[in-house]
Amino acid sequence: MVSSEIVAASGGKPFLYGSVLPEVRGIAGIDEADWDVVERLLRVWVAKQPGNVLRTLYYDAHERLKDFGISMPGRIKSNMVMPPVGWPAKAVRTLADLSAFEGFRVDAAADGALKGDVDMLFDGNALDTTVAQAVVSAYKHSCSFLTVSRGPDGVPRIIPRSAEWSSAVWDTPRNRIGSAMTITDADENGDVTGFSIWLPDRLYQCSKTGGRWIADAQSTNWGRPTVAALCYDPQLDRPFGRSRISRPLMSLTDIAYRTLVRMEGNAEFYSAPKVWFLGLDRDAFSKDTWSSLISAINAVSRDENGEIPAMQQVQQASMQPHSDMLRTIAMLVASETSLPVNDLGITMDNPASAEAMAAAERKLSREADRQNRLFSRALKDVVGMALNLPADELNRITPVWAPTREVSDAARADYYAKIAGVNADFADSDVGLMKAGLTFQEIQAFRAYQQRMKAQKNIEALRARTLQPQQQTEDATVQQEGNATTGPRSVEEQTPPR
Repeated sequence: MVSSEIVAASGGKPFLYGSVLPEVRGIAGIDEADWDVVERLLRVWVAKQPGNVLRTLYYDAHERLKDFGISMPGRIKSNMVMPPVGWPAKAVRTLADLSAFEGFRVDAAADGALKGDVDMLFDGNALDTTVAQAVVSAYKHSCSFLTVSRGPDGVPRIIPRSAEWSSAVWDTPRNRIGSAMTITDADENGDVTGFSIWLPDRLYQCSKTGGRWIADAQSTNWGRPTVAALCYDPQLDRPFGRSRISRPLMSLTDIAYRTLVRMEGNAEFYSAPKVWFLGLDRDAFSKDTWSSLISAINAVSRDENGEIPAMQQVQQASMQPHSDMLRTIAMLVASETSLPVNDLGITMDNPASAEAMAAAERKLSREADRQNRLFSRALKDVVGMALNLPADELNRITPVWAPTREVSDAARADYYAKIAGVNADFADSDVGLMKAGLTFQEIQAFRAYQQRMKAQKNIEALRARTLQPQQQTEDATVQQEGNATTGPRSVEEQTPPR
């Protein structure tokens, strides 16, 4: 069960927990041969849930202050309930912004019906927003999932699933997901009341009704679970990847949090200068110390011996060491996440040049390019399962992502003109238009315009061919009428003069 401290840190919203997960062997409708697989999926979810909850807390800036109990006043610690460090969310969002999914490009040689089905699948499931949410969740928790099912009307449904609400087991020999579980419902206390089990050829939809669990078994006939995973940086020993909110990043966030709290405490001392009066009783001051500090006129009397008390002001400690430490932490975070230091709110003494900023952003764009290639494979699997496509038709579909690097319009135009000058086919290809700076939607609109213009030209040509015999007939009739009116010419008229 999730502790009350974590629930309080999350703003009062309870996380899912598995204290009342069902006994698999007591669920009516699950085949006995699948009991072990379902139990394993539930155990995996319970084991991974604390780590997923922890990363959600850091992403939402609800992590708790980890204090050493040495230099921070208790009054300041108790009032610092919201951490001012949002670097974990910055690490996730900055990379996710470079993974902007725009749609699917279908090979021109493919059947026209295939393009219509792919476009309908994209629009019907709002994949432009669905995939964006799944990408953010993958960077946050190391992976997210896209499940494929069919609604009552038979229309394919693609639903994103967070790792907080899902679990999966990897099938190493086949290099794919072997089985998966997705939680579909929970009550206001975080108790699970519904989940689905995705197996090869089978889908179990389990629900809790009246305190009793029931499973509805459905046949998918696909040969594999209709689930695809979007993973960040998958490895051979970690097929589901790792989180952008890594342990070093969480540790650096804790250090930055403590540094800012120390700066806050130091600022309080700056607001009230520390003053000592030597040879003066404390009762000589008003009980309201703040009123004494801000009064325009203050006075103290001589002591009983007629001597004037001596005043000394303790010099305040500088806040510069805290600022230097925060800058050092920010540079470590930039190294860990490949983020430019300026994006972390740190301004260096010497502003970075344009080349240096481009080099810093290039590290992140290269990582985004790699991730987009990995995500493309998962998206093609989803389309293949949703439309039941064979391999040859699936190879004609290519996911399209927005460019990860910002290039000036002048540089794009120069690049496009030079290549199009030696390769005319490049000028009108989709690749060439993308290099020229057109987005995927703009290219589709341009292709539609070309089709309209082509159709208009074909209609005009057909009309011209239809009208040409009629015009020729009319011309011949006019010529015959003219000959009948003038009559034949004499021999002298027909013979040209010498």
